[in-house]
Amino acid sequence: MNVPYPRPRKTSIATLLLALGCIAAGAILLLGGCTTREPLPTVPAVDLSRYSGRWYEIAAYPAWFQRRCVGGTTAEYTPQADGSIRVVNRCRDRNGLTLETVGRATAVPGSANTKLKVSFGIPFVTGDYWIIGLDEKNYRWALVGHPSRQYLWILARDPHISPEVLREITALAAARGYDPAKLRPTPQP
Repeated sequence: MNVPYPRPRKTSIATLLLALGCIAAGAILLLGGCTTREPLPTVPAVDLSRYSGRWYEIAAYPAWFQRRCVGGTTAEYTPQADGSIRVVNRCRDRNGLTLETVGRATAVPGSANTKLKVSFGIPFVTGDYWIIGLDEKNYRWALVGHPSRQYLWILARDPHISPEVLREITALAAARGYDPAKLRPTPQP
């Protein structure tokens, strides 16, 4: 008995190609590789010696790596002899215990210290830390983001800032393409 092989249907191949294209496009969008947003601007320059010291987290986008933190979040930056910056992040968990993670930051060459690469001990893994807003006169507050706009932090030298200053910083975040509704206040003592 001679049974002919069924001929492949062109619509099946076209449908398969369309499905693969949709999957690829979805993956690119999910990973943030395809975007119509403007590139995230940073401040013109940062004096790292003035930026050093303790900062209090005033508000932030919820981040998976801070999931155990319920308040008292701080970051301390200390310049090192090799030009890097020692980073110590601390927060309080729901049991009142202090959690701490220590890392290292380096300025991206040519960025005037506005873009840092931060590592917390995982080999070959760094995170982008871009200073996108700053009280350039007194270094009393900073707005820190990520080029994907998935991470955002409002930092201040004091554990509390005035509502007027917070509105100013939040408006700046919105102008940079962030959704202020996603910001969550960070309880400070």
